[in-house]
Amino acid sequence: MHHANEILLSLFIVFVAAQIGAEVAQRLKLPGVVGEIAAGCLIGPSVMGWITPEQIAVGTPLDVLSEIGVVLLLFSVGLETRLEDLKKVGKSAFLVGVLGVLLPFAMGSFWAHASGFDWGKSLFVAAAFVATSAGITARVLQELGALQRVESKVILGAAVIDDILAMLLLGVVVSLQGGEGFDPVHLVMVLVGAIGFIAVIGWGGARVMRWNSTWLEKPQSVHSPLLIVLALCLGLAYLSTLFGLAAIIGAFLAGMIASETRQQHTLEQQIQPLLALLTPFFFVLTGSKINLHQLASTDALIALLVVTLIAIVSKLLGGFLGSLSLGRAGAAIVGFGMVPRGEVGVVIASLGLAAGVFSDQMYAIIVAMSLLTAMVTPPILAWLLRRAVNTGEPTLQRDT
Repeated sequence: MHHANEILLSLFIVFVAAQIGAEVAQRLKLPGVVGEIAAGCLIGPSVMGWITPEQIAVGTPLDVLSEIGVVLLLFSVGLETRLEDLKKVGKSAFLVGVLGVLLPFAMGSFWAHASGFDWGKSLFVAAAFVATSAGITARVLQELGALQRVESKVILGAAVIDDILAMLLLGVVVSLQGGEGFDPVHLVMVLVGAIGFIAVIGWGGARVMRWNSTWLEKPQSVHSPLLIVLALCLGLAYLSTLFGLAAIIGAFLAGMIASETRQQHTLEQQIQPLLALLTPFFFVLTGSKINLHQLASTDALIALLVVTLIAIVSKLLGGFLGSLSLGRAGAAIVGFGMVPRGEVGVVIASLGLAAGVFSDQMYAIIVAMSLLTAMVTPPILAWLLRRAVNTGEPTLQRDT
């Protein structure tokens, strides 16, 4: 079989599995993202083997489509988020972001040290507990039409802060593991650069678009506004990586800038077919990266249970305490919205494996924890949001 044929077959398998998984999940009253992740587990190397490890490695066609899918997802979320909305929840978002990093990092460090790791390696293990996967929570919020709720604004704002702090923590633990020592000056420069990038692009870009967006309509093609903002999305996604941030942060900022244009609603409609095509690849590949064979022992399963509980409780507690100004129901929504680790935990686990910090089994446990938090959270988050809507809780108008 020719290489091109193999690629087309793998695209077909992943896409069809995503649709079947989402349909089954929705019939069970679960968010479609849960079915897509579960479908990835089934067709991946650990179960059916229809998708091999080589096909989901970094830089492969499936991996590239997955990355583009989550970038477009966060761009579309940004389209429904205005800068003024985030300003209103700035205090809560900051507290959620900070507490949602410090508590998981502290609890993860103590668990790893108690499990036999020295403190240097324990900090590396703890880094995998820290960063929230904004893509998974954003998909659930979008599916439920809840992006305009104040809790959603807090979650999205906190995710940006979370990413900055997680990036700094990872920089510290990587340098310590490599024997380079702690360089506070370098970290301060990185922090200033990241904050400056977000401030200049987010605030400055939104003001420019609010002032004048008619230039988007000057090209002759009816799709020109969409094509221009997609170019902006890809460009800012790349630029954000240069500042040590996740590509999805730049994509989110691009969407937030585009939300200030007169074409916002048109852009939201035009982006939907692209999302339907590309975002399933991200969630299926997230599920396919778990190695169930490394978990086939009692000790591994107990460790996985403990790690997952720590990951859930620490993030939930940080998010809940940081957003108590929204009331207990709103704080619970924010807390669970910050729980998914998803691809971020997988990336850090991969770095730990490459650095010799993790054994194959510990790598599988961290990856499984990341994916379990991604699968367990959406149903609970969906239930909390539906209950909030049904009880008519006035969180939409609450000013924090």
